[in-house]
Amino acid sequence: MSFHPYWIVFAISFLVIGEWETRSRWRALSVREERRWLGHSALAVLAIALTWGLARVIPVAVAAAAAGSPFGLLNRPWLPEPLAWILALLLLDLARYAMHYAHHRIPMLWRLHKVHHSDPDVDLSTGLRAHPLDSLVIQGGHWAAVALLAPPAGAVVLAECLFAFQSCFTHANARLPELIERRLRRVVVTPDLHRIHHSSREEEQAGNFGDVLPWWDKLFRTYIAAPEGGAAALVPGLRGLRTGDDHHTLWFMLSLPFRSEGDSLETRDPLIQLERP
Repeated sequence: MSFHPYWIVFAISFLVIGEWETRSRWRALSVREERRWLGHSALAVLAIALTWGLARVIPVAVAAAAAGSPFGLLNRPWLPEPLAWILALLLLDLARYAMHYAHHRIPMLWRLHKVHHSDPDVDLSTGLRAHPLDSLVIQGGHWAAVALLAPPAGAVVLAECLFAFQSCFTHANARLPELIERRLRRVVVTPDLHRIHHSSREEEQAGNFGDVLPWWDKLFRTYIAAPEGGAAALVPGLRGLRTGDDHHTLWFMLSLPFRSEGDSLETRDPLIQLERP
């Protein structure tokens, strides 16, 4: 597998944010930490084996191949390179927003994505809790976006590094000082904002889909500034899902998309109205 700076960014982000969680924990976990990390790490290894190796190579290869062709929205000789980079970062993040939105709107995709939402807590390891098939779908959408846009290869690398950092940052079981939080959430998705999306309340799951930028949620009216009852009242996870160590086993997470709704979850309509007042 070719070297990609993604891995360095991911490793550093994981270590630094893990230390931040340790020193500034937002909430005590409902399940033993070692149990969570064991199950989530095993799931991540499978996802890496299935997608992450190629996932780091294919988008850059597609962007490089398109550089000398007339195809692609951003592959225009009259477009200044700095502007092409800015547009690439914005549009790739918009594509991530759209894919995330689709995972909550399309029942088949929701069955895969609910593995991520079934975590009764939110911490750094939650970013690893994704079904391998869900990871494959997300990466396929990312590849398609790169092929459509044909952005500069360097911009694709930078975007993926930003995604790597945000995956760690937004799932952190920690809180920023209030003043920093208020200002930072104007330009990037913060842990407090993303944590609302992990609420067990379906109305709150139906918001804050942004990956890096919160602007898409504001533009498309899916932005939720605070959970009902305040941050202290927020309960992560899925309604109807039992809490316990068994829900962090590799078998449970792999099999969850293929279980009938009555086996472990109350009926949930992924087509819930997403309009915000």
